[in-house]
Amino acid sequence: MNKTCIFGYELLLDCYDCRPRVCSDLDHCYKFLDKLVEFIGMDKQEEPTIFRTNGKRFPGKEGLSGWVPLAQSSIVIHTLSKHNFISVDVYSCGQFDKKKVVTFVRKYFSPKKIEAQYLLRGKHYFCD
Repeated sequence: MNKTCIFGYELLLDCYDCRPRVCSDLDHCYKFLDKLVEFIGMDKQEEPTIFRTNGKRFPGKEGLSGWVPLAQSSIVIHTLSKHNFISVDVYSCGQFDKKKVVTFVRKYFSPKKIEAQYLLRGKHYFCD
């Protein structure tokens, strides 16, 4: 008989009023993605990818978007420079220390406020 397991764990962080200019600093956000992986003990499948959002094509949405694929799943970042807002999603098939992720985000971006949501994904997934 199969038992029900959780497929994955997802931490969603919305970071408000981050330190000025970090939302448009491509190198800083790349390093964030690159270093967070090791900090929480995960494994990169590839190097992070990060790019600028085209402000002419998407007015008011200037910022960065990036992700790093993990053996465990992925880490994604989106920034909105105009509002010093950053969203970070950490998704993994293995459990990870949520507090460590929040501490790391605070260190890198200095948000004045963080809203966090933690989701259990695939609650009806069947284990072997």
